[in-house]
Amino acid sequence: MSNDEVRRLLGRLRSELEHTELDAETRAALAQLDTDIHGVLGADEHEGYDVVEQARRLESTFAAEHPTANRVLREIIDTLGKLGI
Repeated sequence: MSNDEVRRLLGRLRSELEHTELDAETRAALAQLDTDIHGVLGADEHEGYDVVEQARRLESTFAAEHPTANRVLREIIDTLGKLGI
């Protein structure tokens, strides 16, 4: 697994949710997660980041209404785990 895989999955998630109605809070949480994941991928140290927890909170939001986005988010969480994040 590589950082490129995570970036690809983030792009897939953005694409999946691009035309989906989401409340402002969820959109803001997604934008923050995207920014934070890119930050952690560019960092030498991964400590101090809670991106996996952020992603898990969003995953539960998507579980019922956005199953495809939920699956992509699960892949992101799994990939981050494999990268040791």
